[in-house]
Amino acid sequence: MNHIIEVNNLVKEFTSKRAINDLSFSVKPGEVFGLLGPNGAGKTTTIRVLNGLLPATSGEVRIFGENPITSGEMVRSRVGVLTETPALYERLSAHENLLFSGRLAGVPETELERRISEIMRFFDLEDRMKDKCAGFSKGMKQRMALARALLHRPELIYLDEPTSSLDPESAQQVNDLIDKISHEDGQTVFLCTHNLVEAQRLCDQVAVINQGELLALGTMEELAKSLFPGVWVEVEFLQMLAEDMVEAVKGLPGIQQLRPEGNVLHIQVADKPAISDIVLRLSSINARITRVTPREVTLEEVYFALQNHQSGAL
Repeated sequence: MNHIIEVNNLVKEFTSKRAINDLSFSVKPGEVFGLLGPNGAGKTTTIRVLNGLLPATSGEVRIFGENPITSGEMVRSRVGVLTETPALYERLSAHENLLFSGRLAGVPETELERRISEIMRFFDLEDRMKDKCAGFSKGMKQRMALARALLHRPELIYLDEPTSSLDPESAQQVNDLIDKISHEDGQTVFLCTHNLVEAQRLCDQVAVINQGELLALGTMEELAKSLFPGVWVEVEFLQMLAEDMVEAVKGLPGIQQLRPEGNVLHIQVADKPAISDIVLRLSSINARITRVTPREVTLEEVYFALQNHQSGAL
């Protein structure tokens, strides 16, 4: 199977609003796919349509090659979901919650108790196994919801703000888990998050949406190149910049902009190979270089450039 998820020209309308407008993307097996956008952008609605909980107004959705509405039972048996709220049965204990969910998902009885113990141990909840979930903190409920989503080892996992309410250590643990289950175990992760640092670290591909419309789709490298052509590099020197140092660089191929500042020369080049030519030229005139730092574009910069462009701020 080439793609776990295929979405073509998806439209979802409610009575007075078009929540998703002509959305198209695909997700490969073992990929972490990030869906990014502000509140109200259509992320949660998209997840509900992909899960077959809401019908599409028009367009096509295929999960494992199947329609999630007409083949809903089969599709959902292979999927794990963490919604924006934990939605646990609070009058039941942690063990009873997982026992119920595991049976519903078809986990064999011979494996169920072992899996529950393993996942509760992983999320550091083993000593709260018999406690009712009503008494859990927000962070504990979030860990419980993650444990429930992963218990039946689904091929595809939808995670809506998975590190919400978690302390830094638990959030790091969850991020490491996402990285492992996708890139080592081959599970596919569909991630909705407001944490752009996490998304940049984890996602193989991202889609940025706003008001239900796709603003950009691609890898981090592809998005950065399309919005910020060229590469900025900082060259720091032991001494203050002299005119001959700037002139030495100015005529090199691939140089787009030069900005001297104290003992640092900021240079925009067409691509990274041009950086080595800069260093060689400066070394030939005995310029004493202490640091050469290419500046990587962040997902945060890409995200806000796209959102500002749509709002007309650019």
